[in-house]
Amino acid sequence: MTDAVATANRLADRFAQRAAAFDADAAFPTADIDDLRDSGLLGLMVPQEFGGHGAGFLDYCRVAQTLARGAPATALLFNMHASVTGSLAGIPEDLARAMGATDGFFEHRARVLEAAAQGSMYGVAITERGAGSRLSKLQTTYRPDRDGYRIVGHKSVCSGAGHLDAYLVAARAVDGTDERGQPLVSHFLVPDGEGLDVDDAWDPHGMRATASNGFTLDMHVQADALLGGVEGLALPLAHLMPQWLVASYAAVYVGVARAVLDEACAYLQRRTVAGQPAGLTRLAAVRARIGRADADTEAARLVLEDAARRIDAAPGDPDTNRAIYRAKLLAGDVAVDVAGSVVEACGLGSLTRGSVLERLLRDARSGPLMPPSSDVAADVLGTAALGLDPHEGTDIHPW
Repeated sequence: MTDAVATANRLADRFAQRAAAFDADAAFPTADIDDLRDSGLLGLMVPQEFGGHGAGFLDYCRVAQTLARGAPATALLFNMHASVTGSLAGIPEDLARAMGATDGFFEHRARVLEAAAQGSMYGVAITERGAGSRLSKLQTTYRPDRDGYRIVGHKSVCSGAGHLDAYLVAARAVDGTDERGQPLVSHFLVPDGEGLDVDDAWDPHGMRATASNGFTLDMHVQADALLGGVEGLALPLAHLMPQWLVASYAAVYVGVARAVLDEACAYLQRRTVAGQPAGLTRLAAVRARIGRADADTEAARLVLEDAARRIDAAPGDPDTNRAIYRAKLLAGDVAVDVAGSVVEACGLGSLTRGSVLERLLRDARSGPLMPPSSDVAADVLGTAALGLDPHEGTDIHPW
């Protein structure tokens, strides 16, 4: 998949030139997405039989890290799209059928993936006020309606809202629970259109160019919009194969950490202090901070790529899933720690409003907050290490 990474490298250079303007306006990076569409990378996770690259999770991680070094917000939008296409493409047919998937699901999946390879872009709509991304606590509901379903609710944050072709919407059944008394939570691929009203009010601290607006929806969808063709698959799949809900974010934030480190090195090398070119690099304390940042970033990358290899080889294995949460925890925390440390090494001048380091510092801050948060990921890992069920063994459930 070296061609895809090389393409991402070329695009990252373009993205970097535009990132400040999109960030300043909290604007959707239309030109970046057009580049992704023209390059074919929107089909990265689409199987070759449907016109895509047929990439694995390790390939995705390398592409996402590379894009994040150019524009973290664009890489996060790419992550959301890849989470839809990758999860659809990655569900093994035998597992899907064991969970009740019909022939109609496979036909619908083929259409969705073919459209992505041709340039359609998707997003993920889970987060709600009061629930965050905990699927079991969602208030958006669905019920049978004529030849399909009616979905009613509000999503507080959805990257790219108002600019996408369709949204992966999580909703719970108005009536019905599973055998453990958990709500039936399902995923629907909801096309953009009437009944989906975007609240264009996104104006955050960091990751501003994701255009992560909220939206209200009250709309009818066709029966084939229900992914898998069976209700209640969202929670079991989140527990069984959490990679696209967890580790995909890690790839973006490892890329952010590397972008911060690269920019800090460039800043230090071009800054003149007391008439000395690259004067700050003469300080051992500055060099030590850069060295620690390099070690931490590389460690996070290695942990991420170990998880990615496990995902490609043994998705759903308990050791794979622990590696997934480990990668997310480290990536988010390392991005914040590296950004904070190297900015201190560079000094106050590096934080001029609109500078690259100032923007990257703000973008890095959201890493530990992306679901599941660092605290929740750490709890999952600690619970498993203690020999308890990482999903039901405590009163804190990731989903």
